[in-house]
Amino acid sequence: MDNEFEQYLIEIRELLERQDWPRLREVLDLMRIQDIAHALMELDDEQIPRVFTSLPRGRKVDVFSYLDPSYQYQLLSRISSADARHILSEMLPDDLTALLEDLPQEEVRRLLRLLPFRAIRRALTLLGYPENSVGRLMTTQFISIREDWSVQKSLDYIRSQKERGEPVNVIFVTDEDRHLITDMPLKHFVLGKPQDPVSSLVSGPVISINATADREEAVRVMQHYDLEVLPVVDDENVLLGIVTVDDVMDVVEEEDTEDFHRIGAVGMLNLSLRDAGPGMLYRKRIGWLLALVFLNLIGGFFISQYEETIEALVVLVFFLPLIIDSGGNAGAQSATLMIRALATGDVAVKDWLRLLGKELTVAVGLGVTMALAVSALGLWRGGPEIALVVALAMTMVVVMGSLVGMLLPFILTRIRLDPATASTPLVTSVADIGGILIYFSIAVWLLHIPTP
Repeated sequence: MDNEFEQYLIEIRELLERQDWPRLREVLDLMRIQDIAHALMELDDEQIPRVFTSLPRGRKVDVFSYLDPSYQYQLLSRISSADARHILSEMLPDDLTALLEDLPQEEVRRLLRLLPFRAIRRALTLLGYPENSVGRLMTTQFISIREDWSVQKSLDYIRSQKERGEPVNVIFVTDEDRHLITDMPLKHFVLGKPQDPVSSLVSGPVISINATADREEAVRVMQHYDLEVLPVVDDENVLLGIVTVDDVMDVVEEEDTEDFHRIGAVGMLNLSLRDAGPGMLYRKRIGWLLALVFLNLIGGFFISQYEETIEALVVLVFFLPLIIDSGGNAGAQSATLMIRALATGDVAVKDWLRLLGKELTVAVGLGVTMALAVSALGLWRGGPEIALVVALAMTMVVVMGSLVGMLLPFILTRIRLDPATASTPLVTSVADIGGILIYFSIAVWLLHIPTP
């Protein structure tokens, strides 16, 4: 697959250099629309519109929908108004909403002027839902039938509406006021008797979601019930649209990317790393780094309070990085597990106390094991007393770091912040401060070192 794509890409570049437009169109006809979109994003900026305009009119919309938003914006400004109007008019409502929602208002107004009134009304309706809600994710082009229709009438209607809506294997049944009653696999209609009413077909309880719900909830519902399409309703159970599996796959990718950025203490990037400029990358990273610098100054302050302790036993400095880093590493592990479990719905905030006991048991086991490993080194470097200090400190620091890593995501979720904000740098910085206090406090207590 990769070799085939690379060969197509090389040939496209050669044909562009030779300006062999007939052969270019032949090559594009042989390619899948996803591969054409991928190839466009690999070309130079000035080459993209040349290839795109060589596509048949019927394939332009499909290829356009697979482009990253930054390439879509760029392409719309480089093609003719007629092509731009055709693309925007034929895009599915959810794809159009995704294109418009991150644009400046002036650009949104410019693009909306290219649309017919019906498409404008549909786009503004979806944009009216809260950001990151299911309402902005759904498509309003779907097929539904009435419960009092016959199987034959339903099939005739489905065939007549084949150009409307996304192709799915599930048909929605509503009453005369469009209230959602149930959904049925298409095979039920194919196998049913023509004159039987739709209400006589076997069906189970319908799973739906409110348009104002968070789109992550749609991901969880579709994963839990193994759905390929999810109906979207309002507060009165009126069917408004549908969310398909390809929609939630995009959400999963976006959320995973956002969580990875936050775990690394990086602001969310709205475009690919390849397209992001140095200035944007600087702005996304500097805020967290400065915040962590000031947080780490607290650790430096506590170290300065134990200068006499360090002077009395210089060997303590040898173990300082080892012990506080172990606490940060244990905390990062715990935080990663909790963030992932909260994101997937595997655990909820109410489970924190039960998980606290489990994490404490695991942390003690980890701490004792690591303490045994470093106590031998402490015995060699400083004798039995240093070995005891190092072992106790290692146990307590690992336990402390693990509990910090486990509790921070729950605390942030409780105050309605993204648990991914409990990123590795934040957890390790907090664990470092606690580790310094624990290590030197134990040393002062066990070694009877005077403090100022």
